[in-house]
This record gives sequence, C-alpha cells and structure tokens, in this order.
Amino acid sequence: MIRISTIFIAICMVLVAASLGLVLYAVAGISGTESAIVALTALTFLILYNAVSMRLRDRSDVGGQIADLSRGTADLARQVAEFGRRLAAIEGRIVSSNSTNSDRIQSVVGEINELGGLVKQLATTVSAHEDMLAGTAPAPAPVAGSEPEAPIDLVAPFEERPAAPPSLPAAPSPPPSLAQPRPAPAVRAPTNNPIQTATGRNQTQLLATLRNAIDENRIDIFLQPMVTLPQRKVRFYEAVTRLRDERDQLVAAEEFISIAEASGLIGRIDNMVMLRCVQVLRRLMVRNKDVGVFCNVAASTLGNSTTFAQCLDFLEANRALAPSLVLEFKQSTFRNLGPAETENLAALAQRGFRFSMDHVTDLRIEPRELADRGVRFIKVPATLLLDPRQASTSDIHPSDLSDLLGRFGIDLIAERIEGERAVVDLLDYDVRFGQGFLFAPPRPLRPEGASATGGASPNQAQDIQGSNGSAPPSQGATSGATSAAPAAQRITGNAALARRI
Repeated sequence: MIRISTIFIAICMVLVAASLGLVLYAVAGISGTESAIVALTALTFLILYNAVSMRLRDRSDVGGQIADLSRGTADLARQVAEFGRRLAAIEGRIVSSNSTNSDRIQSVVGEINELGGLVKQLATTVSAHEDMLAGTAPAPAPVAGSEPEAPIDLVAPFEERPAAPPSLPAAPSPPPSLAQPRPAPAVRAPTNNPIQTATGRNQTQLLATLRNAIDENRIDIFLQPMVTLPQRKVRFYEAVTRLRDERDQLVAAEEFISIAEASGLIGRIDNMVMLRCVQVLRRLMVRNKDVGVFCNVAASTLGNSTTFAQCLDFLEANRALAPSLVLEFKQSTFRNLGPAETENLAALAQRGFRFSMDHVTDLRIEPRELADRGVRFIKVPATLLLDPRQASTSDIHPSDLSDLLGRFGIDLIAERIEGERAVVDLLDYDVRFGQGFLFAPPRPLRPEGASATGGASPNQAQDIQGSNGSAPPSQGATSGATSAAPAAQRITGNAALARRI
C-alpha cells in the first residue's frame, strides 16, 4: 500500500510544477504551450530527484539492517560456542563418572566373590569340625526339676509385634584383659526367682556379692525391645544389666551400679556387658541388618584412660558392627564432659559408633551440639514428654521436640510407656519409637543353643572374645556333663547352618 507521505509528496510536486507554469504564463508572458512544457519539465525533475533521494535513503537503511544482522549473528555464534563448550565439559564429567563407578563396581564385585569363596571354605571347615565334635560329644544330661526351654527364635525382632530377645549364654567369659583364665563354671539351671532388692544387704555384703559375681561371670543382660510407632515393629534392643548372687537371685542394676562406680568395678562390668551386646548383635544380624542394640556405658568408664583403652580396642576389633551398636550415656554425662571424656567420645565417633542419651530429666536440649558429638538417639520418659508443665519450663514445646531433633538427624525415643493412652498422645507428638512395659518387659537370655561365644565356631570365638590379642579360657573337660548339653545343641545348629551355606 502506498504510504500517505508518498501521496502527499506527489501532490506537492504537481502543485509546484503547476504553480511554476502559471507564474511563467501570467507574469513572464510566455505562451501556454511553453509554460506547460516548463511545468512538465519541473515536475519531471522533481520526480527524478525524489526517486534518487528515496533510493539513497533505502540503501543506507539496508546497510544498517545488514550491520545489525551481522552483530546478531556474531552474538548467536558466541552463545552457541559457549553452549558447546559447556556440553563438552558435562559429557567429559559423565564419562569420567561412569568409568569411575564402573571401576568401583568391578572392585566391589571382585571383593564379594572373594568373600563368597572364603565363606564357603569357612562353612566347609566348620561343618567338618563340628561333625567330628558331634560324633564324640556326650549326650546332654537333663537337669532335675527344670523344664525344656523354647527353641531359639531370631525372627521375632522383625515381626509386627514385640518379641522375646534371642538366646545367648547366661554367663559369658570376660575379656581376657580383665580376668585371668580360669575353668568355666558349671551351667546353672534357669530359675524363676524375681529380682531381689538389696534391702536385706548392706553395702559391704552387696560389694562382696558384686565381686563374686564378676569373678564367676554372673553378670547377665536382659533385653527390652524398642518398637516403631504406631506399627510396634521391633527395631532395637536395650541391654539391661542384672547380677546373680550365689543363690541365683537377681539384683537390678539400680542397686549395685553406684557401689560398682565407687569401688572401681564399673569398668569391668561395662567390658562384660559390651562383650555380651556384641554377641547378641552378631546373632541378630544373621537374619537382618536393620536391628540394633543399645549398650549402656558409665561416665567413669569414659573418663578412665585404662578402662577406656580396653573398651576401644574391643570396639575397634568389632568396628563392622558400629552402625548397629549404639553406646548409651546419661544426660548428666554429656553436660559434664571434661577434656578426656570429650576426646574419648570423639575417638568412638571417628570409628563410626553412634550414641544415645538417656536419663533425661529436663528438655533443655541443644540438638546441634549433641549431633556434632555423634548423638543420634535421645530417650525421654513418656511422662516427661506429656507433662504440660514442660511447655513453660523448656525452650521448646514437647510436641515440637521430635521435629527439632529430626532436623539434626536425631531420633526421639519415648521410654517407660505403660499405657495405651500414652501411645495415642505420643503419636500426636510425632514420636517414631517407643519403649516400655506396655510392649515388653526386659527378658532374660535363654541359655540353650549358645556357648560362651554366643554360638560361634572356634574361629569366630577368637574374633568375638579375642579382640585384645588372647583367646578365651578353655571350657573343655572342666565343664562336665552339665555344660556338654548346650555345646551339643550348638554343634548341631551350626553344622546345619554350614551345610545350608
């Protein structure tokens, strides 16, 4: 479409040419024909001038457009080159990562194949040895007045209900660094006596009973499960210490721990309990790797360099169990850490062991500091969490405590749960784990089907108990016919397991 400016210019040129012809005709006296010729000549000149000027202007505009297009093309080329360089770098990283992962996978596959071969060799050797022992072992002698125990059950921790803990020996040998080798005591028949309080004993009598119990390996552990809420599926066990006196009556830990700490015996007790916890954990992990055991450790053990060095050597030998073995300390221990305790705690954390804090008396908790020290679990009594007065005395409302701890990788465990009403209230607080008599009380370890090494083969026994460089004391002919019964049962079970492998 012709632009309005072009039409206006054409009209103006016609008017100018006509005006020039009229002026020449009227003023100069030129004839009409000549005046018309002059007017046409002027109009032609104006038209040519306008055409030439428009052509020049169009050329200048095209040059500018070409220059702009050249600049745009150059910018586009630079951007394409930049994207190409980045894409090449990303491809190089992907290729390098793939090659690295492939090398790692190949190395892991090779190690797994080697381990598989070693396990098969070990299983064959264990089967042969235990078949030989089974052929020469005497028949188990029944204990008068005792009833047969239930078979070993390792499936229970993974069912949708709290269950009894796995069976382990009633009296394990202590670590070699803590006791001289001695003949193993005869296996005692299990009793159903309730826990006897220390009301009838003074401190001197209780101390003597404690020393005898340590020397004769009468420190037992009971296991109490910790379950997920609301599924109530067992995920952890807490090892609860019990002492058996000369009459096989049980004494709770609350009654002798203070005396053990005052007399300097708590270190030996912690070493024995730690050994038993490792035995329990090894048996549990045969079925599933997701189960864990909480082992209580006293503050004096953490601060004693000699005792802690023995514990650290034992834990270093069992470092593979670090993700499943949780060391438990009191809240007062974390609040009163000295330089030695802090260094020892850091040494345990460097080896991959996780910590739990129990005996919580108030909710003034610093989750960031605890997480930096390696704490991954905090056990709070249900009554303390559900106490409405805690909202005013603590820095955070109890209902928000689980979310706060979760931001720092710490799980909240509600303990001492004794009623269904408390479970319903704790679910509103987003508590993931629970522990208490409502789910299951602490239960003793059943003695059959296990020896002092937790049902392990002779080579495994050295791995479990010989972490300090020496083998456990012999339990051969000194045990008699009574101790031969659990040994024969253990041999049969391990031989069957070896054959299956």
